[in-house]
Amino acid sequence: MLDATFVSLLACPETKQSLRVASQVLVDAVNAAIERGEIVNRASRKLERPVETLLVREDNEIAYPVWDGIPTLLIDEGICVSQFVNQLSKADGSR
Repeated sequence: MLDATFVSLLACPETKQSLRVASQVLVDAVNAAIERGEIVNRASRKLERPVETLLVREDNEIAYPVWDGIPTLLIDEGICVSQFVNQLSKADGSR
């Protein structure tokens, strides 16, 4: 698990928006899509291994993967997660 103080110091490399640790529900949804071969990063490379967690940008559009406890904060490694966030929000009645 990432330290909250550490995460508070991080920002999106593209927009400089703050980042937050994704909910486990979002991580599970993204990992299921990775397993189905449906997820590509912003460089159009298919993700082939599940993420440990995600750091979600403030606008809920992009998330950055964390593998082996190391955030991958490169623009090309960002994953569009807005579709998952919207689906999860509708499913739980929030937003």
